[in-house]
Amino acid sequence: MVSITDPSMSDRFTSAMEEIHNKQLKTYGEISDSATELCQSHSKFVKSALDTCLKKCKDDELLFETIQTYKKDFEQKNVALKEERHAISEMISEIQQKEMQKDDIIQKIEKLKEEHNKRKELIESQNKANKDRLRNLQKARLVFQDHLGMEIRTILGKTQLIKGEKLQFVFRNINLSNPDSAYVVTMGIKEDGSYQIVSSDPVLECLPVLESRLQETNNLPAFLANIRKEFISQARR
Repeated sequence: MVSITDPSMSDRFTSAMEEIHNKQLKTYGEISDSATELCQSHSKFVKSALDTCLKKCKDDELLFETIQTYKKDFEQKNVALKEERHAISEMISEIQQKEMQKDDIIQKIEKLKEEHNKRKELIESQNKANKDRLRNLQKARLVFQDHLGMEIRTILGKTQLIKGEKLQFVFRNINLSNPDSAYVVTMGIKEDGSYQIVSSDPVLECLPVLESRLQETNNLPAFLANIRKEFISQARR
């Protein structure tokens, strides 16, 4: 066993300690280099992560702005769509109202056509009746005016009773003592085409009966003949 007093022992111990120290220094240097490399690598990683985060943040901000823009655009389009739906609803309602008005107008037109056709038929019927009455008047004129000296006058009434154009049938040769004495019947035609006896001079009590018979038969010559007979009968009393 080597004694601690051995001079070579101290050198070996010193050499061993230096060797250990050098190894430690080398190890520390390696650790320091590794730490430096790790620090640099960490710095690069942190910088890269920071850049990535900043880029991601900017991308997120841009995406958020895009989303907000899309959201506003969607809201505007939604409002515009509601307005269009409202306008379409009003247009449909207006079209429906116009269709109802159209149907109502068509019904009114059809009703007017029916009323027009009825009036047309009534006018044609009245015109036919008036033509028949005119022929009767012509026959009466031929029979009484040409053969019996009856005079036919057209008059324009001045009173409410005989307002409008009327006809006067003036009979003569009734009174044998006074052949020129005039016996008069005034008559006209109503709106419905029927005869209207206005008056007689002198007054005949049977005039309403004769008028009623005229309305039934529409035979004017026979009516005038009966009037003449009544005038003769009255003159000879």
